Amino acid sequence: MKTAYLYVRVSTDEQKRKGYSLPEQEDRLLKYCDYNNIEVKGIFREDFSAKNFNRPEWKKLIATARNRSKEDKNILFIKWDRFSRNIEYAYEMIGMLRKYKTTPMAIDQPIDFSVPESTVMLAVYLSVPEAENSRRALNTANGLRRAKQMGRYPNKAPVGYINLTTMDGKKIIAPKQPEAGIIRWLFHQLAKNIHRVEAVRRMAEDKGLICSRSYFSKLIRNPAYCGLIPVRLSSGEQYMVKGIHDSLISETLFYEVQRIITTKRKTSSKREELKAMFFLTGFLTCPLCNRKLCGSFSTGSTKKHPYYHCRGRCKTRIKAPLLNESYQQELQRLMLSEKAVNIFNCVLEDWNTNTQKAEYLQERQQVVRKLQEQELTLSQARKLFIAAVLKLDDYSELKREYRVNSKCLKKELNDINEKLKNIDKQRQQGDRPIVNILQGFSSMDTTDKKHLVNLIPPLWVDYKTGDMSLDLNTALSKILLTKKHRSRR
Repeated sequence: MKTAYLYVRVSTDEQKRKGYSLPEQEDRLLKYCDYNNIEVKGIFREDFSAKNFNRPEWKKLIATARNRSKEDKNILFIKWDRFSRNIEYAYEMIGMLRKYKTTPMAIDQPIDFSVPESTVMLAVYLSVPEAENSRRALNTANGLRRAKQMGRYPNKAPVGYINLTTMDGKKIIAPKQPEAGIIRWLFHQLAKNIHRVEAVRRMAEDKGLICSRSYFSKLIRNPAYCGLIPVRLSSGEQYMVKGIHDSLISETLFYEVQRIITTKRKTSSKREELKAMFFLTGFLTCPLCNRKLCGSFSTGSTKKHPYYHCRGRCKTRIKAPLLNESYQQELQRLMLSEKAVNIFNCVLEDWNTNTQKAEYLQERQQVVRKLQEQELTLSQARKLFIAAVLKLDDYSELKREYRVNSKCLKKELNDINEKLKNIDKQRQQGDRPIVNILQGFSSMDTTDKKHLVNLIPPLWVDYKTGDMSLDLNTALSKILLTKKHRSRR
């Protein structure tokens, strides 16, 4: 009696097509074996694509055939497209099976391997599925290209967006909070060109953006965030199309970030560490030889110690934390004069408060309008469902989309309301935070610290005690006063 192993396979896009389900294939193969008096040694069921032979169940079948290579046997399947959809891999696999005394056979497309002319029919049977795959891939690529040319983003939504479906069945993407706000923030941080890309990624991760290094590198290069969609032609050329989705950042900001991240940075992490610690470098002079002091770390037995030191023969060396702390204390003694406070209040009231509040109010109106549109859409769908115009599956899908969209919009609305509350709190606090304008020096970026030291450099320094005085130019002396002078007035 002849023996055979049955192989049934179906891919995801074939599961709903009649005649391609696993039970139907298995039933036909079993009937064929029963009619032809063939003993079934095993059945291998596969839910995998046939573009190659990297399939779990097929690997098990090959291992079984290899272990029983001394006996003749067959592998039965319905058609040759169940075996493979790649003619090159198919011929290679047939040769391998021949070494194991195993013959693949399609019951609907029989081939007699003992007849030389049969190889022509085998080539036809194997080439047709590959041609179908190529045509399907080409049609898919053309469809995606047409969607992009219309300004739609047909792929999976990038981080910060969510895939949605409109009433007419079109796929769109919409901003998703809080990821959208974090991405907007990280682009602004990269545009400052202060931190390394990896440092910005870690800061974004602390804010809640979960993203690997490789994906983050792709994320900051994705033009979809500025509202552009790249379209690649068959010739290999690429051009940008304005997308119909809402952008998170401006095109100017996006291309500025691209310029920064593609330019080789001259600063290393070690230099950034030096700049952060020795922000007074260039403003301190040696008390013995009048040379400019530089900064470096001295390696101790347990840790490194930062020092400002002279490169001359005098070997002057002063602890950096002592002078840094003294400079910050002197800055904290400075405060705005009453006239300057009044001017700052007018400026902040006009721009930082009123303008921001107007923008947030406008954003809130847009979100409320979108929520109302969602409610109207669901109401219309409910009427159509009651009138038996809309099917249950379609109505359920609309309700699911409504819940997702409404949840995102309500979250965005809550964020805007929170920002408006913060603006009202700032108004109630008065001018007290504005008076002590230099209190936040320690939390500033290194670049901002260096800029401030350049505006207000040390005038006199006692290198033994660390005491120092600051040099206020004519303009700054009119708006900045020390606290003791302020109290005497």
